[in-house]
Amino acid sequence: MELLRVEHLSKTYGTGNTLVRALDDVSFSVEKGEFVAVVGTSGSGKSTLLHILGAVDQPTAGSVYVNGDNICKLNENSLAIFRRREVGLIYQFYNLIPILNVEENMSLPILLDNKKVDQVYLNELIDILGLKNRIKHLPNELSGGQQQRVSIGRALMNRPSLLLCDEPTGNLDSKAGAEIINLLKLSNQKYKQTIIMITHDHELAMHADRIITIDDGKIIADEVVK
Repeated sequence: MELLRVEHLSKTYGTGNTLVRALDDVSFSVEKGEFVAVVGTSGSGKSTLLHILGAVDQPTAGSVYVNGDNICKLNENSLAIFRRREVGLIYQFYNLIPILNVEENMSLPILLDNKKVDQVYLNELIDILGLKNRIKHLPNELSGGQQQRVSIGRALMNRPSLLLCDEPTGNLDSKAGAEIINLLKLSNQKYKQTIIMITHDHELAMHADRIITIDDGKIIADEVVK
């Protein structure tokens, strides 16, 4: 079942001689439950693509359909709701709220949406993420790997349609990075979570089901991982 469809997506900055084409007629689709890695060098357009998929940025041209809805046509209020409910974002630098503890950081997306926290699901995530003994700790009392686990838990709390990961292991050592990629694979397998992961690391990308390679704003390869 198709979850995401991208049609003829383009993004440009500037005009005339200063025109930069970050994305150039990009089209692809993602099935529900797929784990897709998008790889490319710095400046290839992969982060621009992620920001548009997460409705953080708007394309110059083209369409993005999530569950059949063209998010490029949504008004600001609808976009805010889409970002809260349909997208989970995991960044390289965690972006946790420093005055909130682990449990509070993970619960924040639910509370911002004026919903009641599903305590059973929260406890399940905390257990899976190995944070049971850290729930009252603040971010500055956690290691980098633990902080990234909290950000994964926060991203999963709303059971989003799409989990978007921007270099999720880029700020971690190899051991912590391996733990994070294993947790992403677990969320994909246990919760059937659809994941799009941006990375420049081809070895990391091999953990996905499929690798899309971007260069100069264009898709140059789209391969299933054997």
